[in-house]
Amino acid sequence: MSSLSRELVFLILQFLDEEKFKESVHKLEQESGFFFNIKYFEEKALAGEWDEVEKYLSGFTKVDDNRYSMKIFFEIRKQKYLEALDRNDRAKAVEILAKDLKVFATFNEELYKEITQLLTLENFRENEQLSKYGDTKSARTIMYTELKKLIEANPLFREKLAFPSFKASRLRTLINQSLNWQHQLCKNPRPNPDIKTLFLDHSCSAANGARALTPVNLPVAAVARPSNFVPLGVHGGPFQPNTAPAPNPNALAGWMANPNPSSSVPSGVVAASPFPMQPNQVNVLKHPRVPSNSLGLMDYQNADHEQLMKRLRSAQTANEVTYPAHAHPSASLDDLPRNVVSSMRQGSVVISMDFHPAHHTLLAVGCSSGEVTLWEVGSREKVVTEPFKIWNIAACSVIFQGSIVKESSISVTRVAWSPDGNLIGVSFTKHLIHIDAHVGCVNDLAFAHPNKQICVVTCGDDKLIKVWDLSGKKLYTFEGHEAPVYSICPHQKENIQFIFSTALDGKIKAWLYDNVGSRVDYDAPGQWCTTMLYSADGSRLFSCGTSKEGDSYLVEWNESEGALKRTYLGFRKKSAGVVQFDTTRNRFLAVGEDSQIKFWDMDNTNLLTTVEAEGGLPSIPRLRFNKEGNLLAVTTADNGFKILANTDGLRTLRAYEARSFEASKASIEMKVSTSAMASSISPAIGKIEHMDTGSPSRPTPIPNGIEAMSRTMEKPRNMDSVDKSKPLELTEIVDPTQCRQVTMPDSKDSVSKVARLLYTNSGVGVLALGANGVQRLWKWMRNEQNPTGKATASVTPQHWQPNSGLLMANDVPENPEAAVPCIALSKNDSYVMSACGGKVSLFNMMTFKVMTTFMPPPPASTFLAFHPQDNNIIAIGMEDSSIHIYNVRVDEVKTKLKGHQKHITGLAFSTALNVLVSSGADAQLFFWTADSWEKKKSSAIQLPPGKAPVGDTRVQFHNDQVHLLVSHETQLAIYDASKMECIHKWVPQEALSAPITSASYSCNSQLVYASFADGNIAVFDAETLRLRCRIAPSAYMPQPTPNSAPIIPQVITAHPQEPNQLAVGLSDGSVKVIEPSEASRRWGVGIAVAADKAGAENGRPSSASAANNSSSDQIQR
Repeated sequence: MSSLSRELVFLILQFLDEEKFKESVHKLEQESGFFFNIKYFEEKALAGEWDEVEKYLSGFTKVDDNRYSMKIFFEIRKQKYLEALDRNDRAKAVEILAKDLKVFATFNEELYKEITQLLTLENFRENEQLSKYGDTKSARTIMYTELKKLIEANPLFREKLAFPSFKASRLRTLINQSLNWQHQLCKNPRPNPDIKTLFLDHSCSAANGARALTPVNLPVAAVARPSNFVPLGVHGGPFQPNTAPAPNPNALAGWMANPNPSSSVPSGVVAASPFPMQPNQVNVLKHPRVPSNSLGLMDYQNADHEQLMKRLRSAQTANEVTYPAHAHPSASLDDLPRNVVSSMRQGSVVISMDFHPAHHTLLAVGCSSGEVTLWEVGSREKVVTEPFKIWNIAACSVIFQGSIVKESSISVTRVAWSPDGNLIGVSFTKHLIHIDAHVGCVNDLAFAHPNKQICVVTCGDDKLIKVWDLSGKKLYTFEGHEAPVYSICPHQKENIQFIFSTALDGKIKAWLYDNVGSRVDYDAPGQWCTTMLYSADGSRLFSCGTSKEGDSYLVEWNESEGALKRTYLGFRKKSAGVVQFDTTRNRFLAVGEDSQIKFWDMDNTNLLTTVEAEGGLPSIPRLRFNKEGNLLAVTTADNGFKILANTDGLRTLRAYEARSFEASKASIEMKVSTSAMASSISPAIGKIEHMDTGSPSRPTPIPNGIEAMSRTMEKPRNMDSVDKSKPLELTEIVDPTQCRQVTMPDSKDSVSKVARLLYTNSGVGVLALGANGVQRLWKWMRNEQNPTGKATASVTPQHWQPNSGLLMANDVPENPEAAVPCIALSKNDSYVMSACGGKVSLFNMMTFKVMTTFMPPPPASTFLAFHPQDNNIIAIGMEDSSIHIYNVRVDEVKTKLKGHQKHITGLAFSTALNVLVSSGADAQLFFWTADSWEKKKSSAIQLPPGKAPVGDTRVQFHNDQVHLLVSHETQLAIYDASKMECIHKWVPQEALSAPITSASYSCNSQLVYASFADGNIAVFDAETLRLRCRIAPSAYMPQPTPNSAPIIPQVITAHPQEPNQLAVGLSDGSVKVIEPSEASRRWGVGIAVAADKAGAENGRPSSASAANNSSSDQIQR
């Protein structure tokens, strides 16, 4: 259905509602599927009219459309079922179960069985999960609240939950306008026409004996685009207009079709737009822009413009107006990058940032010092740095030399990657080499592709927009702004290229690449500093800015109208500067304001959420999403920036962190496009300044202004550039004040040591399995002290148990000391599988109930591992040294792997190599294919002379799925699993000479944590196994008392998202979470000199100069 036909349905809906045809309204809503009336749905749901509820829903979605729809129908039918049970109407309940709920059995058979079992209970509230079920009214209210959330999240309901905003009685108004036109076209118009029907066109007949009026010969073009309407008067028609007529809906159509809108669009028409417009938008009508040649639209006709106008007007001839529906997934808070994963110090105020379009962890940063830096945020290292430098001041003009003496600070104003990622554009506040760009500050820079040629677009204080090719040749100059041009937004619609620009007087203009003039002259909200951006798919246009009074605006534009479509709410009354914004995923908007990051869903004007990023943000932080939308860079008040991530972003960071620095560097060939500026002091500075050819930093002289970054940017120190033959400085942590730690409440149990320890995959909890077979769970709650809800050493978690008081207790043999506890957690944290000498039990993590048991001894299970690609396949290491490949779904052992001589102590899958690696108490490693389960190779770990092959051997794959960590009480080793060879090994020595009790990679595989029998914990560099940090027992254990048994760290594990957080389980049953101090933030950094040392290691001074830290007097970008 065309969009005009769709809008006609809305007009009919409005008419029916105004005429009180209520049943017809909802019938049309359901049959058309255009508007979901949530109030009507609520009314029927709370009344329990289930048939009508489902019938109405059926016009918009079906049960199996998506998971949201399935959940919606399930909640409705479940409520209907529970109400039947509550009325003791068993027959009705059985009917609902068989007819309505049976469809869900194919998706979750266990749930269907659990629902069926409710029939056997006298009162279904005996079921623990339904114990809080109240009366019918409250239950329906709770159900509706859940349904509303699901409907709002369901992409099928996008653009259907809000009725379009237009004037009352709009259909009557349009009919009256039509009659007006018909009357204007009458050959003999009468003063008071008598219109009796709408079924026929109106026509005034000439009165007998009356002289016929002169016919009004209106040309077709004039009929299609009137300048105004003539009202009929009191008796002019059946409906009197209650509003001024609406404008042409295709008005960039309406914007560019009216190059001088103030002279062709009356203020009444603007006011009648169906989308709300700011009053200041009408101000442009009072000051029309008159072209110097005084010609109208025909002056602008050329091939490109004709094509543009043809496309923009096509909606008129095709009788269609397109309002695209954005059917994207729900705006879940989990999709937003809200969790701080790292902080970087730049050394001077960060002015501009931009992520590489393809390498999503590579960030370009421009500073107030003029320095440009590329950061690999995955490894938190500077890849290359280019400081601003005038190579030969003597060769510069006298005026330029004088300006530099008076004001030497030169700041970056914008860094931007080209779309292909091969170039970086950098603009500065003063004149630089290669391009004579602007007189004064260059305020913005962007890349564009006019005529399929990559170009650089710049704007500046000289009120001009200029377009350059990469050789430095100026292609276009756009004049027309009456104030400094603040920002530019090049864009392409199909094959039409154009540029939006904004100036400090609040004017928005649009330009084609033809040196003719502006097509648009509108006022931006706030009428001062405004930036415009398109959504990632180019379909939606947004602007954000601040007025001189400090009022901030974030709006979406209706391009076809040149009017505001949405104004987003949530700003403070007065901002301290110009707010900055960015868009991502065609879904979210983010603005830095009030020392926070504020997020909006594009389709909702209300604020979605705010994030403080653990504090430390300036009052107006700058921010930038990467192209995937899973990372967000935000500037900090201490001359640096933070990286925030969502779950996908954390995976991205871990993947990139796993790569070596050299591999990352070799994968990218970067260039810099430096747009030069004229001096901000004198307009006479216009010539190209020359470089000192003897400068060691001088790039290869390329006349087009493009220089290879790899040639000119100095390489900062990093782990790969350090001479690895020299020992690293060891950080010793011996006092509790040197680190952060928290002990799990109710965890101490002197009769049961911690045997196994896991973080939940979501990072919000810690799960410990004791030697007595009992599992305990601790969870961190989301609150003001811990806004992320993730595990942290700064907040004490809760010892979590269900209301039933159940324990997750395994079957244990009569002699539990001989048992080997083992545990594995499902990917979604819903189920945990464990054993302690008895059967393997599968527990529900919410209820702690045993879902099933399998594999009864003998032999007993000693190690468990889920297959990474199929949760139904489990590798089970056995006490008799075999490995069972078990299919849970069919309750069958598919195959048995044999080769070890003693019980299995470790199992690890690699999807990249398609192998399973097993380790045993015989100090042997076996490599098996993960599909045919054939043995590829076996290898014995190299034990010290005279050491018997005993003791647990554990294995864990690196994130790259190739390198393998092998831990034994005698050593740590790194294997190349592709070659099945040991490449690095470390043995206990000196202060760390006790046996190793446990070891684990950090989540990013950059560190290895190891615990020792004497209580020490060590942190190693994962690549080389070089010792970086030692945590002494005195730093995290209580002081031992006389005659007390020594406390030994039994097991160590790493947080799944925070690389510097570890948890350790002790022999006294207690569990501790440990993190570096707030001052150091990472292991291996001295606390007192953390900041300065980190700065020196990254190739920057320990403290920034006053010039670098000072704020510029220029307008904040």
